[in-house]
Amino acid sequence: MALLDDVEASFFAAFRPPPRLQLSEWIETTVTLPAGVSAAPGPMRLWPYQREIADAIGDPAIERVTIVKPVRVGFTSLLTAALGSYIANDPAPILSLQPTESDCRDYLVSDVEPTFEATSALAGVLTADVGEDRRNTMLHRRFAGGSLKVVAAKAPRNLRRHTARVLFVDEADAMEPSAEGDPITLAERRTLSFADRKIVVGSTPTLEDTSNVLRLYRQSNQRVFEVPCPECGTHTELLWRHIEWTPGRPETASFRCPHCQAIVEEHHKTAMVAAGRWRALAPDVEGHAGFRLNALVSLLANASWGKLAAEFLEAKDRPEQLQTFVNTILAEGWREAAEEVDQHALSSRVEPFDLERIPTEVLAITAGVDVQRMDRLEATLVGWGEDDAMFVLDHRMLFGSPLDDGVWQELDILVRERWKHPLGGTIGVDAAVVDSGDGATVDRVYSFCRERAGRRILAGKGVGGTRQALAVGSKVRGGGRVYLVGVDGLKGQLLDRLQAGRSSVRFSDSLPEAWFEQLTAERRIVRYERGRPVRRWVRKAGMDAEALDCVVYAMAGRQALARNLGARLEALSRPNALSRAPRIVRSAWMGR
Repeated sequence: MALLDDVEASFFAAFRPPPRLQLSEWIETTVTLPAGVSAAPGPMRLWPYQREIADAIGDPAIERVTIVKPVRVGFTSLLTAALGSYIANDPAPILSLQPTESDCRDYLVSDVEPTFEATSALAGVLTADVGEDRRNTMLHRRFAGGSLKVVAAKAPRNLRRHTARVLFVDEADAMEPSAEGDPITLAERRTLSFADRKIVVGSTPTLEDTSNVLRLYRQSNQRVFEVPCPECGTHTELLWRHIEWTPGRPETASFRCPHCQAIVEEHHKTAMVAAGRWRALAPDVEGHAGFRLNALVSLLANASWGKLAAEFLEAKDRPEQLQTFVNTILAEGWREAAEEVDQHALSSRVEPFDLERIPTEVLAITAGVDVQRMDRLEATLVGWGEDDAMFVLDHRMLFGSPLDDGVWQELDILVRERWKHPLGGTIGVDAAVVDSGDGATVDRVYSFCRERAGRRILAGKGVGGTRQALAVGSKVRGGGRVYLVGVDGLKGQLLDRLQAGRSSVRFSDSLPEAWFEQLTAERRIVRYERGRPVRRWVRKAGMDAEALDCVVYAMAGRQALARNLGARLEALSRPNALSRAPRIVRSAWMGR
């Protein structure tokens, strides 16, 4: 009888499903990372701080997971592994929301497909969605029991066509409301028909008061990752204020325990992180797990405390670089010092230099050109130092209708002109961006810039939102391209620079008082649009803003030059040096 019982037990045991693994266990026993995706190819091994995040993503009792993250902590690989787990173990309609269509293609082609092909349990599971048109097939895949749709937030109309039980949102802070509303909210609405939905949102934060991911994190149980001090054993969230180093020697950066004041050197970090733990600051919140961590706990070699200290020292006096450090390394929202500046305070800072008295520190010159459709062009010329200090050298008004040739001939003379540099050589305009946003004069702008593109004379069009400073846009009639200028971000950078003090932006005494009035003609405000806080630049009543527009376009022109200008010191020391336009520098994102 006992034998029959054993046989019966063995028989039914054979049909019993295996125990459900936590997502962290499944990832480490299943997923393989290829060389093109990871610097450490092979079986995926989670960092200690990734395991609880993974388990929350895989926990059916948790509806929402929000991750406030820096760079260098492996979030994208974790998201791809979690996607693979749902496809293999809990198939459902899945929606992945990315900021732009290029992000969608890059994520699917560069992360998802290589990881899936390298992982035996996932190889070949995705097939093209043959029901879609060819353009969308690449971003829409089917698998047994479900589908994967990778959709761009900048095309929210696409969201109306899909429903999903599982929603992954990557880089949420790069997504802004459109005419149809907030894309994250629109995507969440596509999950409402599923009682067991899962919503995972991760992002590096940007601006403190408009950040999507920080807003969602505040609604969660707000977990922070704490590590123990090797001396006193007390757990602490590792923050930047706990890192200190010998002046002038960032490689000596160490952690000072805020509890026992012990100095802890870098070689203890691996053990500290291994013994780290997550602690919820709002433990009463249920169903929404929030995680916040910074790069100080990253175990990657390029995230050592010494290297991060060196990066901080490089960025601390440059507001736009400091914001990048705060956002991407510390995973904190950026807080601006002010929303506007006083014109009289700026005009009181003028110094005795101009195009005929160029400061020795100036190594390159860019121009921003504003087109006034009725009677003139206006151009501001900005000099750039090796440390990216700005020198506003001059502002020119070129009178004449932009529909006639004369005023464009004057502009051509200006961008070809050369001035004596105190080092002995000569210097001219290295790059210029001409505003093509006025529909009445756009063809004249395109024609002028097309013929001079080899000298970095670019047609620019201002775009709002979280755009990069200068990005290649579409081809235009007759050849050439228009370049997209992220004016909101550049205005923010300029405001930060103006607040940073005299050394960040310096002004020529040739600039009239009216120019400073125009430079400060806009202020930044926060408005609520469709229930979401959005930053907007608004014109002060009755004020013109040509000077501001010109400076912003000159700042965009700086992006077309080599990042490091130090090599120009020697060239400027030679008579007749740089008499020819320097070789154009193209980054991959600038296209051809």
